[in-house]
Amino acid sequence: MAQILAGDIRKGITFEYKSGVYTVVEFLHVKPGKGAAFVRAKLKNVVTGQVLEDTFNPTAKLETVDVQTTKMTYSYFDGEFYVFADEEYNETRLTADQVGDTINWIKEMDTVTIKFLYGNAFSVEAENFVELVVTQADPGVKGNTATNVMKNAVLETGARIMVPMFIEEGETIRVDTRTGEYMARVK
Repeated sequence: MAQILAGDIRKGITFEYKSGVYTVVEFLHVKPGKGAAFVRAKLKNVVTGQVLEDTFNPTAKLETVDVQTTKMTYSYFDGEFYVFADEEYNETRLTADQVGDTINWIKEMDTVTIKFLYGNAFSVEAENFVELVVTQADPGVKGNTATNVMKNAVLETGARIMVPMFIEEGETIRVDTRTGEYMARVK
């Protein structure tokens, strides 16, 4: 394993820390007027999802971890496992806990990014923006169309989100998967 100085950490770097494997979510190099410089970082445990904040001396050495990232296609759900396949049709079966909320934004044959640590999948990420069909939407109330009033809608994946009043059942919309928010209507 390679080492990295704490002063060189950046968002997305993964390393061993406090008997776990963490990835950097946010970081800030701080150089106070008095005293030594330090690095403040927000870290997320890649296995448990626990988030912690800590400070590091910029010269502290951290053991980096090799995380493999693979593009895979969501194939199907067999009742117990979500099945993903790579380009050579090698299957990876993941539980609902491993897939997490990502399942709200993907449908069969969609491409996702799966991250592996020591050969075990720990993260499934959908594309940042996906286009999904609205299968159910509350009716719009006349007179509320000119304002930013939102209503509930159900998407083809079963996800529930808030959409503008003018969105109707059967329409395709773009959703930001990072926030779960409506972005635009697709024509």
